[in-house]
Amino acid sequence: MRRSARDLIELVIDRGTWVSWDEAVADPAPLDADYAAALAAARRTTGVDEAVITGAGRLGGRQVAVIAGEFAFLGGSIGVAAAERLTRAVERATAERIPLLAAPASGGTRMQEGSIAFLQMVKISQAITAHKAAGLPYLVYLRHPTTGGVYASWGSLGHLTVAEPGALIGFLGPKVYEALTGSPFPAGVQVAENLHKHGLIDAVVAPEQVAPLADRALATLSAPRRLPRPPSPVEDPPGERTAWEAVRRSRRADRPGIRRLLRHAGRDVVPLHGTQSGETGAGVIVALARFGEAPAVVVGHDRRDSPPDPAGLRAVRRGFKLAAELGLPVVTVVDTPGAALSPQAEEGGLAGEIAQCLADLVTLPVPTLCVLLGQGSGGAALALLPADRVIAAAHGWLSPLPPEGASAILHRTVERAPQVSAAQGIRAQDLRARGIVDRIVAERPDAADEPAAFLDRLGAVLAHELATLLDVDPADRLQTRRVRYRQL
Repeated sequence: MRRSARDLIELVIDRGTWVSWDEAVADPAPLDADYAAALAAARRTTGVDEAVITGAGRLGGRQVAVIAGEFAFLGGSIGVAAAERLTRAVERATAERIPLLAAPASGGTRMQEGSIAFLQMVKISQAITAHKAAGLPYLVYLRHPTTGGVYASWGSLGHLTVAEPGALIGFLGPKVYEALTGSPFPAGVQVAENLHKHGLIDAVVAPEQVAPLADRALATLSAPRRLPRPPSPVEDPPGERTAWEAVRRSRRADRPGIRRLLRHAGRDVVPLHGTQSGETGAGVIVALARFGEAPAVVVGHDRRDSPPDPAGLRAVRRGFKLAAELGLPVVTVVDTPGAALSPQAEEGGLAGEIAQCLADLVTLPVPTLCVLLGQGSGGAALALLPADRVIAAAHGWLSPLPPEGASAILHRTVERAPQVSAAQGIRAQDLRARGIVDRIVAERPDAADEPAAFLDRLGAVLAHELATLLDVDPADRLQTRRVRYRQL
């Protein structure tokens, strides 16, 4: 059964906190008789006066604004009056500096009003862009159906975008497609689950799950940017181990990776999925999370997945962009044997994506923190390394190639990998001595043998370092970063 806009608002907003922002609408003039009759019938049967409901309330105790489409009102179509109401609500949310949750359900532009209705999507997009430029969260829940200009404007601009299970979502409605082409649109394409598969939305979420998901996301997106600094965890010597021993230990299958780090040390974790441009990518994780009270966009290598490919690095860059828009710190997690090696990766622009990740990361206006968690091999590792602060696990390492590859180049055999790894200075201790790593988190004796204790230590370090970076003047922080990497 399709829920009305009011039903969804009652489900999502804390009971008793909803305040409508809707004002009486003015119908277009002159008003065609048939259109006037359709409007009157829609108002009579739905109990609402337009295809959009707006207002504000509390979600998990946090003030949010809502713009929700009512599909039962002329197919949720957007005309001048609905667009004006929607735009004013967005502008009010921006002026009052509160997050915005959009829940469209619409067939698109209102055909009875023609081109002027079509052009309303411009001012709606303009208002939402200004809201995001003000550093305010914009969350989108795509309902069944969302098509046409609505999907191509306020339905596709979210920082986080999720959709109703089984929802029809697409630019061109299937009925219109069939009428124009004479053949039906292929089944299963314009469905929420397929959009998720192709990295266009972050999740498929039942209406009952919208409030808890939005609450977790806003816990990070709306978290204070200045925080009390937690005590700095006590550092202890990382131990003297050979580079080759560090390499071997970093490759243990049971070593904790980014997923376990987020589960154990992260709070309010919300995964982001894909690039929002039709790609999912391999080898990386992107998520919203908090460490202690400090918020962050976390991007990093998934050691259990295939090596990072170009689309995966584009997903990383999506995370960088979101962090810059919302003023959130970035935590990068380096743990990879190297980037994808394939004709597809080359044709997909692997080298260019590594370069763009590097360029984005070293120029991000927000605090950046890198965790060298395990293997740090090649360009895929380098792409996530140059942060304001770099923390390394005791068995983390960084090298242009896996030691076996470097040995093959230098000695035409992989047998001398232990000696090459020592000579290249790839250990966390060596990197710290050269000013590349700032802090080492001990493994006692190995993170794989004490995962919970190790992740507790790492989580405490992340919370301290993030709060410290958030307390630094942005101009000073950027200048320090520039000098740091200029002087390498």
